[in-house]
Amino acid sequence: MSKVKTIIMGAAGRDFHNFNLVYRDNNKYDVVAFTATQIPDIEGRKYPAVLAGELYPDGIPIYDESELERLIKENDIEEVVFSYSDIHHEDVMHKASKVMAWGAHFKLLGGEPTMIKSTKPVIAIGAVRTGCGKSQTTRRVAEILKDAGLKVAAIRHPMPYGDLAAQKVQRYANLEDLKKHKCTIEEMEEYEPHIETGTIIYSGVDYEAIVREAEKEADIILWDGGNNDMPFYKPDLNIIVVDPHRAGHERLYYPGETNLLMADVVVINKIVTADSEDIDWVRNSIREVNPTAIVIDAASPVAVEDASLILGKIALVVEDGPTLTHGEMTYGAGMVAAEKFGAADVVDPRPYTVGTITETFKKYPDIGKLLPAMGYGDQQVKDLEETIANTKCDVVIIGTPIDLRRIIDIKQPSVRVTYDLQVIGQPNLVDVLKPFIK
Repeated sequence: MSKVKTIIMGAAGRDFHNFNLVYRDNNKYDVVAFTATQIPDIEGRKYPAVLAGELYPDGIPIYDESELERLIKENDIEEVVFSYSDIHHEDVMHKASKVMAWGAHFKLLGGEPTMIKSTKPVIAIGAVRTGCGKSQTTRRVAEILKDAGLKVAAIRHPMPYGDLAAQKVQRYANLEDLKKHKCTIEEMEEYEPHIETGTIIYSGVDYEAIVREAEKEADIILWDGGNNDMPFYKPDLNIIVVDPHRAGHERLYYPGETNLLMADVVVINKIVTADSEDIDWVRNSIREVNPTAIVIDAASPVAVEDASLILGKIALVVEDGPTLTHGEMTYGAGMVAAEKFGAADVVDPRPYTVGTITETFKKYPDIGKLLPAMGYGDQQVKDLEETIANTKCDVVIIGTPIDLRRIIDIKQPSVRVTYDLQVIGQPNLVDVLKPFIK
């Protein structure tokens, strides 16, 4: 019987994971190509043979998603597997309609076949959208478990944008490991806060191999999700974070709605800064689709190093890149700090952008008067540094999870914003973690 000729649509993460678990050693399928989107400069490479397995001695080419129609028709593709996250349900179906019109099946893989079973208890932290507050929730969960004397290893959703073979299994225990693995700004934003709080963190490409290494040094595995993707491991407790600033999104994005339906615990974050009507909307939405989930109220209050640098000043606000781009947020922690600590105005960075930062605003025109901290490669980091240097302002407010001043030279006075999860009332995270602590 002939093999099913297949393309996997992805963004350097879920696509590779789905391939590894379902297709790598599967003689029923011939994966002809991956396509890539969301992340700049990841097309034009190969998924290497050392990771692709014996059925693919030459590796598998990666193309830009814009070439999908050509690839389907030229290669007589039978199935296209959609394998990336944080995309509106309507947009998923637009892509499905095109794929079917071009002659192929459109396929989504279920949660169970793509979740690896660990030998250790797994607590998964995910979200319904990018930028809900997964990271600070994961840090708080890790803190509670470590305070109880448990050894914790966090495994982060993949961000393999470099040498894929070298990134098969990555372990981060100190800041030097960030340099060792040539991390992008996005990677550092996720790994550095864990390192600073003394939590070992793993990431990479082959998540079966990764969890087997993590199991050697941990009592409990934390899945630190990315975007609004489903867990890569079968969770014993599934915690999902929702954002009332984007009320309604919890049921409108793929696969965020799936996460909400699978949740054991739902954290409604940012309730101090959200409108009461939006909080009620989200709370009712949770109860409608997942009435058995435990609901926890929380906030992520911001703090700054020196509020006097903001008061009455013209500020450039730099925010987390993915939260503003495919996360579609129009403000973040930096903007909250600008308003809270009395900035006179926020400068629009768009007249001052250069190179890849200019291209980012063209691709995501709704970002507005905020500067996304894009840094997927050396050139983009340089463009970010030059854009900040060009911008006429009194102070730069850094709302990113890491201190950008460690990565780039910021010539203007600057102040960093920090934020941690603050659970409000009962039930709380300690309550839901008691079975694991016992």
